[in-house]
Amino acid sequence: MDHTDTFTRALADEGFERPVTITREPDGRLDDHTHPFEAKALILSGEIRIVTAGSERLYGVGDVFHLQAHEPHSEFYGPDGVSYLVGRKPAAP
Repeated sequence: MDHTDTFTRALADEGFERPVTITREPDGRLDDHTHPFEAKALILSGEIRIVTAGSERLYGVGDVFHLQAHEPHSEFYGPDGVSYLVGRKPAAP
């Protein structure tokens, strides 16, 4: 079993929706924003730097990032862009 299968199974066990693959352009960015869902993602290729109020971290292939619903953050994509498998879980009412 590979990382992707293990990650997908863990997402399902944790109540996340079926994951989708997201690909972002090289050297791109998304300034401060939030999502109405919790997100957990496995980096498949490239890298992404995520900045939140409490931290800044660079994620590469095989790393997992986890953002809470409505958590303000910025995203910065590496020179080769980034591709990641992400599961989403709607925020509790």
